[in-house]
Amino acid sequence: MSRIGNNPIALPSGVELKFDNNQVTVKGPKGELVQEVSLIDVKIEDGNVIVSRNGETKEEKAKHGLYRSLISNMIVGVNEGYKTQQQLIGVGYRAIVTGQLLELNLGYSHTIFMQIPSEVKVTTEAVKGQPPLVTFESIDKQLVGQVAAKLRSLRPPEPYKGKGIKFMGEELRRKAGKTAAK
Repeated sequence: MSRIGNNPIALPSGVELKFDNNQVTVKGPKGELVQEVSLIDVKIEDGNVIVSRNGETKEEKAKHGLYRSLISNMIVGVNEGYKTQQQLIGVGYRAIVTGQLLELNLGYSHTIFMQIPSEVKVTTEAVKGQPPLVTFESIDKQLVGQVAAKLRSLRPPEPYKGKGIKFMGEELRRKAGKTAAK
């Protein structure tokens, strides 16, 4: 029994949901998202979205909660949107945005250019005395997370000095250096 899949999803005002031919389409003030689904039914009752499965096979049980979460993320995305912020911690680290191209100096001998998908809005902020900040915004939760993970993979934070790209508010586990071990 899927505990997540059985929970109804509240449908906010201004958001439309359509289910046709195993395809869920969600329209809202920020845009439109489409998701292919299989082995489940989607109904709207009393302003709530109900996701139900047709049978009791292992695959249907697994997809029940998955598709309920994906549909919920779509509804939140078209209504409010998703946003993630990352800090570039290190001497000389900086980021500049030109259209959908993110230009990064991350302590390597070369400049890194990262192409950002058109669905994601990227902004950078550099305040004196603070590490540079890169912000990604979109209606697609999966796409925002994927772009942020790609940026982090260019220079993951290291445990000794904490240099690298970290998410805003993330606590890093720091290690003691060689001299502290004696």
